[in-house]
Amino acid sequence: MRIDGFFESLAFRPDPFQTMAAEAVERGASVVVTAPTGAGKTLVAEAAVHLSLGKGRRVFYTTPLKALSNQKFRDFAAVYGPERVGLLTGDNTINGGAPIVVMTTEVLRNMIYAGADLAPVETVVLDEVHYLQDRFRGAVWEEVIIHAPRHIRLVCLSATVANADEFTEWLRARRGRTDLVVEYHRPVPLERWWAVKDRFENEVHVLPLFTEAAAGRRPNRSIPRMLAHRGGRRRRFSTPRRLELVERLATLDMLPAIYFVFSRAGCDESAVRAAGAGVRLTDRAEQEEIRRRAEEGTAHLEEPDLRALHYDRWLTALEKGVAAHHAGLVPAFKEVVEQLFCDGLVKLVFATETLALGINMPARTVVLDRLTKFTGEGHELMLPGEFTQLTGRAGRRGIDTVGHGVVLHSPYVPFERVSSIADLGSHPLRSSFRPNYNMVVNLIANYPRRQAERLLEASFAQFQRRRVRVVRRSPGLGAPDGGGSLVSRFHRARGLLEERGYLRGWKLQPPGEALRRVYNEMDFFLVETVRAGGFSNVTPPELAALVSWFVYEPRRDAETVVDWPTETLHRRWDMVNDLWERHAADEEGRRLPTTRPPQSGFSLLAYAWAQHRDLEDLLEDTALAPGDFVRNARQMLDVLRQLRDAAEVLQDEDLARTVPRVKAAVDRGVVAAGGVA
Repeated sequence: MRIDGFFESLAFRPDPFQTMAAEAVERGASVVVTAPTGAGKTLVAEAAVHLSLGKGRRVFYTTPLKALSNQKFRDFAAVYGPERVGLLTGDNTINGGAPIVVMTTEVLRNMIYAGADLAPVETVVLDEVHYLQDRFRGAVWEEVIIHAPRHIRLVCLSATVANADEFTEWLRARRGRTDLVVEYHRPVPLERWWAVKDRFENEVHVLPLFTEAAAGRRPNRSIPRMLAHRGGRRRRFSTPRRLELVERLATLDMLPAIYFVFSRAGCDESAVRAAGAGVRLTDRAEQEEIRRRAEEGTAHLEEPDLRALHYDRWLTALEKGVAAHHAGLVPAFKEVVEQLFCDGLVKLVFATETLALGINMPARTVVLDRLTKFTGEGHELMLPGEFTQLTGRAGRRGIDTVGHGVVLHSPYVPFERVSSIADLGSHPLRSSFRPNYNMVVNLIANYPRRQAERLLEASFAQFQRRRVRVVRRSPGLGAPDGGGSLVSRFHRARGLLEERGYLRGWKLQPPGEALRRVYNEMDFFLVETVRAGGFSNVTPPELAALVSWFVYEPRRDAETVVDWPTETLHRRWDMVNDLWERHAADEEGRRLPTTRPPQSGFSLLAYAWAQHRDLEDLLEDTALAPGDFVRNARQMLDVLRQLRDAAEVLQDEDLARTVPRVKAAVDRGVVAAGGVA
C-alpha cells in the first residue's frame, strides 16, 4: 500500500514537511520530525500506521503520559474501529494483541527487556521524543532506541529542538538510515502581546511586544518609553488582575484562552473567582451540553466521591465556560475539561504548565501569568524554549488566522528581558541517560559483557560526551573530562549488586531476577526490603502503608510526623530507615547516586483507604489534592504488581498471598476510576 492513497483520502492538502517525512517512512527509513506545536506532526504517524497496516504489520504508538495515551487510543479507535486498537499503560490492558497498540514508553521498554515477540511490529512511533532529556524518565526513550529490534522502523516526533541534527546523527548510528525533517513554520502565525494596567486611566492595555520595520522585527520601543512615565509618587502602571485581563481579551475577541498560572491553588482560585464574579462565556444551549457531558464523564464516580471532589462547584464554573486544569484534579475531571475545551464549549482554562506536555488543547490565546517559575530550589526566569513550548498552544489550525501569546507586565522583570524571552527559541536536546540498577541486571540478562558495554557506549549521552571531549581537545580549551563514563558507572553499580548476591560474575542470581521485574525509582532498595522481610507478616492495610513509602514524594521538603496506626508499622519504619541508611552509605562509598529515602507522608491515607474509609473522610484530614491522592494510589498499585512478581521469584509466599488482597482494597472508587481510558 502506497502513501499516495493515504494523502488522497485526506480532506486537505498535506504540508511539504508532512509529505517529505511520510515518503521517508515509505522508503523504509526511520525519521525524526521536529516542528512547532500544532504544526501537524501526528499526520506523519498516521501515515506510518496506514503503511504498516496495509502490509499486515503491527504498529506501536508510544507517548510519555498515560493521559496522552488514553487520548491517542480514543482517536485511533474512532478512525480504525475499537477492535483494531489496543491500549497498554500499566493501569489498563485493552486489546493488547491489536494491530495498533497505544502505550506509554515505559511499557515498550519493559516488553523489550522481557523478550516479548516484536517480530510482527514494523513501526514504533515515539511521540514527544524530546522527553529523553527528562531528568527522571528520559533514559527510557534511549533504552527503547538502543534495544528495539533492528527491523523496527522508528518515527520520532518532537517539538522544535536546537540540535535535531545531532540527535539524528546519533539515531542514524544506532538504527541505520534515518531522515531528519525540520519544520520551523507555524501553520497559524503567533502574535506576541504585552498587557499592562494603567491605573490612572483604569484600563488594561494589550500592546504588541514587537514591531515590524525595514530591518526586521524588533521590540516595541514605545513600551519602555511609556513605562518611563511613572506618574509621580503613585506608580502608574501595574500588573493586570486576572479577571481584568480576561474581560479585556473577551472584548478583543481573543477567547478561548489558556491562562497559565504556575500554582495549582492559583488555578483553582482563579476559576472559582471568575465563576463567582459573574463571568459567563456560554449560552443556554452550551450550558445544557456542558452539564450533560460532565455528568456522562463522571457517571462512574459514586455520590460520596463527587461530594468530596466538590463536584457542584466544579460544574458551576464549567457551565459558565471556565475551568481549572492541573495535576491535583482527578483524571475524570481533567478529561472532561480537555474535551469540552477542544470542542469550544469551555472558553477559559486556568492551567499549570503540565498542560503544555503533549495534551491536545489548542486555544486562540495563551496567557503567561508571569515569566518566572519555581524550580524546587528558587524562582528563575523561563528560557525562550519554555516560552515557545507554552505559547505553542495558541492558534487553532483551520479555525484561527493568528494565535496570540500574552505576557503580563511585571515591575520586577525589565522589558528587555521580557522581549528576549518572548523572541521564540528552542532548547538543545540533552540526554539524561544513566544506568540504573534495573538497567544493569537487564543488560546482564540479555547481552554478553562486551556487547552490554558497547550498548552503553552507544547511548546518546555517551555520544554527546564524546563530542564535548573532541571540542575540549581543541587548543586552549583544556583537558577532556575524566572518570565519568557510563560504563564506569555501570560497573560500580554491578559491583554493589554482586556484593549483595544479585549477581555471580556475569550471571543473575534469584535476587537479580527479582530486580529485573521492578521498575520503581527505588528498585534495588525495594528488593532489598523484600529480602529483609520488610513486607512480610503484615495486614493488608499495613502493606498498603508500607508500599506508600516507596512511591510518595512530598511536594516540598518538610519533616513528616506520623501518628502510626499500628505498632507494627512503627517498628517497620525504623527497620526500613536503618536499612536505607546502610544502603545509601554503600552507594556513596562506590560513588553512585544515593537512592532517595523512604517517605511516610502518605502512610495514614494509604492505611485508611485500604480499610475502606470513604474518600470524603480522608480528604477532610489532609491538604493533599484529590488528584495527588489518586496518582499516589495508582502508583502503589504499580509497585504492588512488581512486588508480586518479585515475591514469586524470591519465594516469599506470605507477600505473594497478601498483595492481591491489598490491590483489591486499594483499586476501588475514585482510584479505580483513575484508570479508565
